[in-house]
Amino acid sequence: MIDILVMDQVSKSYGEGDTVVTALNQVSLRVGKGEFVAVVGPSGSGKSTFLSIAGALLTPTSGRVMIGGTDVTAVSPGKLNRVRLEHIGFVFQSSNLVPYLTVIDQLRLVAKLAKCSDQVANDRAVELLKEVEMVHRMHHYPDKLSGGERQRVAIARAMMNDANLILADEPTASLDSKRGRAVVEMLAAEVKSRQKAAVMVTHDERVLDLCDRIVTIKDGALISGDGEHFTVNETDRMTAANK
Repeated sequence: MIDILVMDQVSKSYGEGDTVVTALNQVSLRVGKGEFVAVVGPSGSGKSTFLSIAGALLTPTSGRVMIGGTDVTAVSPGKLNRVRLEHIGFVFQSSNLVPYLTVIDQLRLVAKLAKCSDQVANDRAVELLKEVEMVHRMHHYPDKLSGGERQRVAIARAMMNDANLILADEPTASLDSKRGRAVVEMLAAEVKSRQKAAVMVTHDERVLDLCDRIVTIKDGALISGDGEHFTVNETDRMTAANK
C-alpha cells in the first residue's frame, strides 16, 4: 500500500517554561491509498490539533508530516496554500458551502482557484455530482438543500481537484443517524473507487464500521485499542492486517 499521509513523531505545544501545554504528543500515523481511517477520542483530547496539522493548517512544534510524498513541514508558508489546494480535500461538519453559489458553482470555484479550464471544470463537476447523486440539484442554492444533501456536495467539492488526501471533521454532526450514515457510506465509496486516503474525526460510533481502521487520541497521543501507544512501524502492521 502506498502511503499518502505520514505523520512521524509529530508534537504540538503552546506556551513556554512552566506554562507549556502539549496538545499533541509524538503522534505517528500512516494512511495509504484507498484507506479510510477514523480518529476518535473525548473532547479536548487533541483531535482538532491533529486534523489541523494533517491538513497543513497548523505547523507542528516537532516531527514531520508527508502528504503525497511532499514534506509539508519543510514547505515555505507561501507555498502551503498550493499544497492544500492541490493535495488535500476538506469536509467540514457544517458543509461550509458558499450561500450565494449554486451546487455546481461550489465545485467550479475550487477548480477556478486551481486555474483549471472552464470546460474541464464543468465536466468534472458534473461527473462528481452524478457520483454523489446530486446532479439533479446542480442549479440549486444551499438553502434549498437538506443537511445530507449539503454534505454530499461537500464531499464532491473535496474531490474536485483530485486531492490525494481527504480530511473530514465530524461530517455527521448536524445530521440524523440515517442521513449521517448515508453521507459516510458515500465518502467511503468515493475513497475506495478513487483510491484516496481519508481521515475522519468523529464522535459518531454508528459509522465506525464503515472505516478500515479506528485509532484513538487520548491526552494528545494516538493509542491502539488496548491503550498502548503505537509507532509508525506498529501502524504498518495494523495496516497490513487490514489488507
